[in-house]
Amino acid sequence: MFVFTLILHSSSHSIKSKPIEWDFRKRHSKQNKDLSLPCVNCRHPPVTVSSKSMDDVKPSIPLVSFLERLQQTAFNTFNNHSNFDPKTYVDLPLKFPLSVTDHAFQNLPKSSTGSVSVHDLNRFIQTYFEGAGDDLVYFDPEDFVPVPKDFLPKVKNPEVRAWAIKVHSLWRNLSRKVSSEVKTHPEFHTLLPVIDSVVIPGSRFREVYYWDSYWVIRGLLASKMYKTAKGIVNNLISFIEEYGFVLNGARAYYTNRSQPPLLSAMIYEIYHRTGDVELVKRSLPALLKEHEFWNSDIHKVTVSDAQGCTHTLNRYYARWNKPRPESSIMDKASASKFTSVSEKQQFYRELASAAESGWDFSTRWMRHPPNFTTLSTTSVIPVDLNAFILGMELNIAFFANVTGDHSIAKHFQQISDVRKEAINSVFWNANMKQWLDSWLSNNTHEKVHNWDTLHQNQNVFASNFVPLWMKPFYSDASLVGNVLKSLKTSGLLRAAGIATSLSDSGQQWDFPNGWAPLQHMLVEGLVKSGLEEARSLAEEIAIRWITTNYIVYKKTDVMHEKFDVEHCGEFGGGGEYVPQTGFGWSNGVVLAFLEEFGWPEDRKIEC
Repeated sequence: MFVFTLILHSSSHSIKSKPIEWDFRKRHSKQNKDLSLPCVNCRHPPVTVSSKSMDDVKPSIPLVSFLERLQQTAFNTFNNHSNFDPKTYVDLPLKFPLSVTDHAFQNLPKSSTGSVSVHDLNRFIQTYFEGAGDDLVYFDPEDFVPVPKDFLPKVKNPEVRAWAIKVHSLWRNLSRKVSSEVKTHPEFHTLLPVIDSVVIPGSRFREVYYWDSYWVIRGLLASKMYKTAKGIVNNLISFIEEYGFVLNGARAYYTNRSQPPLLSAMIYEIYHRTGDVELVKRSLPALLKEHEFWNSDIHKVTVSDAQGCTHTLNRYYARWNKPRPESSIMDKASASKFTSVSEKQQFYRELASAAESGWDFSTRWMRHPPNFTTLSTTSVIPVDLNAFILGMELNIAFFANVTGDHSIAKHFQQISDVRKEAINSVFWNANMKQWLDSWLSNNTHEKVHNWDTLHQNQNVFASNFVPLWMKPFYSDASLVGNVLKSLKTSGLLRAAGIATSLSDSGQQWDFPNGWAPLQHMLVEGLVKSGLEEARSLAEEIAIRWITTNYIVYKKTDVMHEKFDVEHCGEFGGGGEYVPQTGFGWSNGVVLAFLEEFGWPEDRKIEC
């Protein structure tokens, strides 16, 4: 029997912008909350993790609110256009102060129904705004060379090698620097200024994103672009220094949520390649603060089992209860079935929290799939998030040893051991040989949730295998053997890679879409296990994924965000926007796979 205690305390104290400081003894004094209660039969002793309360909702800023009004007007005016993208309008930089622009907007001629003509609205936008994305300028990275020394030495096939060099060259296309105008007039922009250059995902995603950056960096490391990779990390650290956590992306409307916490993994990979101890020293205080953010009251779920052992786990929880500004039109339409303000607000929080997960959207978050209005992201204790935080704790311990901070290293090794036990206890399903998300009861405001009101989500998702990416799990040969068999029979392995789920819901994080991050995490976990059978399957998945990326590139001349894994050589679809190209993490994973497995000269690349 399990008892879940969900802590939902809020206070009037928000995270303030201030230099990061770390006093290990003070933070772990008796004055701090103990998030892990004593128990008699637990394998590990209780470990204290400092937590912080934070405001439940982060306020918007006047510029974003105004641009949402413009977005609504544009939708009403251009509603016959199938390619309408609401994000465009909240990305528009002002040419004049907001008061001047708003006054002109209010004075636009309107019909008897209150609508604005296409001509008048187009003229207004051209007069008062720069183009969406104009506040980022193209940047030529100084560490880019057309063909890096010792680039992908295992790639022997000339056709694949020529394509890999083209993919490598895309880093120049996707590199940007924040315009000086953003720093001169930050109040004119929703883009947030960062010091170093960025690599954007591509298309409508015209700013840096958090978890995308991990796979961008893996590709940059294969391309020997170490300085660019470090610059991305520096930018993400600056978000922690300013906001207390890494934002979803570099926009004012993203300050209410984060994304899967992979900053420590980025730093680990860069350190592994470069041995840059100074980067580790600069990063450690920020990583400690990020760990605190993810263990704040709103993200924290405490699990108490029948033996009296407690397990502290985490969930996604955005500090937002309004339509997402970048998708306000869609969110309002989706929420229209709800009648009360409180129901709408809760639904908006579930939407934003799903966006924090990176899986926006999926039946994974729906209580009654495929009914989109049953999104209940904050009621899910996600397998992958807790695996990522386990990785963060292990990396912090590693970095602290590198810097000589042995008390921090010991502490984070201890709490990583406790989290491993929690992941096994709460998520592992011995019958399926997978780790399954757990649902909280419908009433998440109850302080205690008994096991009979909870259940594991027994549907198959690629996330069920993500813990295999972490050393405590891939280093267990017996466990890997069981998970390997489960993956082979799961139904996820398809002609062109690993499917995100088995549910064809029309959502983009469901079947038949496959995504680069999911391919990479599962493949790399299999490879790191060291088992020959696991590596063989990993290579087969990588070959399928590389092939479909190549065939789609040859057909369209671009790299895509996602792919249809049911059909080799087809890009993916579904979701709330048209398929995007560019594309940061797809490029990174292709290069990482080619670096790991190569491509023999005599192996054809065809579906």
